[in-house]
Amino acid sequence: MKRRTFIKTSALLAASAAGSRALNAAAMQHVASDTPQGAGSLIVSAPMLQNFAATSMGVVFAVSALANGYVLVGQRPDLSDARKVLCGGYRVTDIDDRVIRVRLTGLKPATRYYYRIGADRISYEGGYKMNILGNEEDPQIYSFTTAGEKAEAHFCVINDTHVQWGPFGRAVEKIASLAPAFVVWNGDASNVEESVEAQMRIFLTPEIARRDYAACTPYLFCPGNHDSRGMANRHLERVWMFRQAEERLPRDWDLGRNFAVRQGDVAVIGLDTAEDKLDSNPLFAGLFASAAYREAQTLWLRDALQRDEIRTAPFLVAVCHIPLFDADPAHNPGDVAPADKDPRYSTDYALWQRTCARMWGPLLEEAGCQIVIAAHQHRFRYDAPGEDCDGRPRSWAQIVGGGPDLPSGDEDADGAALDQGKFPTVIEGQVNRRRLKIVVHNLRTGQVQGSYSFKPRGKS
Repeated sequence: MKRRTFIKTSALLAASAAGSRALNAAAMQHVASDTPQGAGSLIVSAPMLQNFAATSMGVVFAVSALANGYVLVGQRPDLSDARKVLCGGYRVTDIDDRVIRVRLTGLKPATRYYYRIGADRISYEGGYKMNILGNEEDPQIYSFTTAGEKAEAHFCVINDTHVQWGPFGRAVEKIASLAPAFVVWNGDASNVEESVEAQMRIFLTPEIARRDYAACTPYLFCPGNHDSRGMANRHLERVWMFRQAEERLPRDWDLGRNFAVRQGDVAVIGLDTAEDKLDSNPLFAGLFASAAYREAQTLWLRDALQRDEIRTAPFLVAVCHIPLFDADPAHNPGDVAPADKDPRYSTDYALWQRTCARMWGPLLEEAGCQIVIAAHQHRFRYDAPGEDCDGRPRSWAQIVGGGPDLPSGDEDADGAALDQGKFPTVIEGQVNRRRLKIVVHNLRTGQVQGSYSFKPRGKS
């Protein structure tokens, strides 16, 4: 980016962020509470719906002090039938001074629920001296709909937001206008995050106008390579919820970010391509274990594709951050040992993942996957079906979402950036008249950049 563009863009982002912070602060002034005088608001964000499924939903929100959080949830709009679900597991509640995570289980598929968040302010001085000092509840009643075969087959995918509030704000507004049933955030929400506070800022208190962007629309998350970098990101589950242990096989206990969700006629599979550098790269000092992680996901994927609700879906969509195919011979495939460097390739990091393609590609091919939605390269691209990296048939197409580049309107480089696919995207998928239609929305121009139609699996 040219220096004058960067300075101008930074100033606009700063002004927008200031306005958003003021809006967020004003919005939280009306929280119903019996908070001790002078303590300030305890609940400091709208709720975020995370990692949903047919019978469960995650609800996460931020607090300003030590708290015990909960969700009131029911099927009646006035919550007259609500049950109270506490944060934490079976034995003790999960008292926290920054993030409250509540997992709602035992829900019915494809069913609308209404909910409200609340928190108790806790004084803790030791194992035998703890008290509740006050209570707050968000006066707003929100709603969500669980996944399931009878749910609406309509979703969106965003990617590579990289803590850029301008592009992220545009994506959120576009999603609000499209009103999908759920959203997949396909990685690199982060840069390098060293604190939980930084993660909270990304997911729970982003500096955008629509502070409740994920309060009624569930988000699924496929991590990108940046989402593992930094001390805090090594334990992203403190802000981005795993599913409960009973929702996973014992073998898959550490695969909390993988998902296989049936939504109407669409089955959506979420895979984590992990780092774009090898575990042997000296930059990481042997402190990453992506290879074993990918292998474990292969076993999970094989079983997930055989689940009845996934196997019988007319449409199968896989989502992962790093592409599983690239026709450019200069693009690093991510398996150049030991340190990712080779003069044949244009980068010393993976631009696509040949290892994952070889492990997961045959399983997706056998299952009749129609499309893989990827990210990472910061350029929109469509790859039609053809051959895979080893010359075998590849019947699935691939869409690579655009990056966070959002040039200002008076720069000469704008046209070139547009031609290169360097613009933010929202990828929309919807089933209509027995076809899965994928539409790529260009967030820079506001226009449709591409539209693709897919027949049901097994149909020639």
